Amino acid sequence: MNLLSIGGSDPSSGAGIQSDVKSFSEFGAYGLTVITAITGQNTSSFGMIEAVSKRILKNQLESVLTDFKIDGIKIGMVFNSEIIKTLYQQLKKLKIPIVVDPVIKSTTGGALIEKKAIKDFQKYIIPLATVITPNKFEAEILSKLKINSETTIEKIAKKIQKMGAQNVVITGIEGKNNKIADFVLEKSTKYQISGDKITSTNHGSGCNYSAAMIFAISNKKTIRESVKFAKEFAQNSIKNSIKVGNGIKITNSQKKDMINSELSQSINEFVKIKNIYKNIPECQTNFVYSKPKPKSTKDILGLSGRIVKAGNEVIVAGNLTYGGSKHVATALLVVNKKFPEIYSAINLKYQNSTISKIKKSKFTISSYDRTLEPNDVKNQGSTVAWGIKNAIKKFKTPPDVIFHKGGFGKEPMIIIFGETPKNTIKKVLKITG
Repeated sequence: MNLLSIGGSDPSSGAGIQSDVKSFSEFGAYGLTVITAITGQNTSSFGMIEAVSKRILKNQLESVLTDFKIDGIKIGMVFNSEIIKTLYQQLKKLKIPIVVDPVIKSTTGGALIEKKAIKDFQKYIIPLATVITPNKFEAEILSKLKINSETTIEKIAKKIQKMGAQNVVITGIEGKNNKIADFVLEKSTKYQISGDKITSTNHGSGCNYSAAMIFAISNKKTIRESVKFAKEFAQNSIKNSIKVGNGIKITNSQKKDMINSELSQSINEFVKIKNIYKNIPECQTNFVYSKPKPKSTKDILGLSGRIVKAGNEVIVAGNLTYGGSKHVATALLVVNKKFPEIYSAINLKYQNSTISKIKKSKFTISSYDRTLEPNDVKNQGSTVAWGIKNAIKKFKTPPDVIFHKGGFGKEPMIIIFGETPKNTIKKVLKITG
């Protein structure tokens, strides 16, 4: 996945395009950049801003857009009217998701957009937005209204939506019981998503939020799912913020669950495999990765939904959750108990052509016959565990592949096992190419 960040350069890497590139990388996406302005700032103070020329801005955009397939764009700092109008002319005909983060003021005190350019921002940039993500302060500036009640929040969101944004998310609305909410206005629905308030002054949380938002939307998540993902990512980045310089802390998401990060990257790689839709079974696909020494499927990360076939493509439905998978996670749990080095697994459609490729490979292969399941196993619903145990009973080395040809009401299936998701993907490529 290629994601483009359009915005200002922050030498502290706390915000701006540097922050976005870090976030995109953590999601497993490739980050591209177009710089609108150079700032001089650190964790203690804000210095100068120098906007790039229209000529180099246009050249950056043309260079990126003509060479790469862009899956999503995030627009941050735009600074002046010339930048705004140039961006509009280059982006107005694109049919890809765009998240607009209307940065108006830096945490360290600098004004990030000229006052006289706000009108052009409303006229040209807001209509580009699939989602716009102002915080309370930014929403008030854009709408020229003051937030003082829930009704007014909705009124402000509707006013911004009328400027052309498809969806409006106003972040940082303080609530009761130490909660903080994001107000969401879609085309025909409104709601709030709340979380715990974190009392901390930091640099970069807004950028983290919008970067996570464009990643989720570009992965075909719903607006609600994208808001939840963005909120969780931003909150984690605040919790893990670090004091790098002499001033305020910089947000940091690097302490997030590396199991989640590795599996997410491999899922992104899996969905890009040519013609992979042909290998998705009727029950769809799940991809799992276990914590060390798992005791149950709750220790195994998987999709709460599935990787599903949509025509000649595949899309990821649901979020990565511990306990999110039942059958593939159960299979992994059984294999891991005997072979602790195996931490990952994915299920694929049973096809004779795939089995032929597997047999020609140097993989360690096993299978089991579901028609031989004892009645007590069928009644208890522990079919997968029974099958996998039987398949590896005499094995002294870990299996690469275990398959079965189905049974009454049961779809035949292939499960690929690996030490890590990356290792599992390598095996998938060998038998699906």
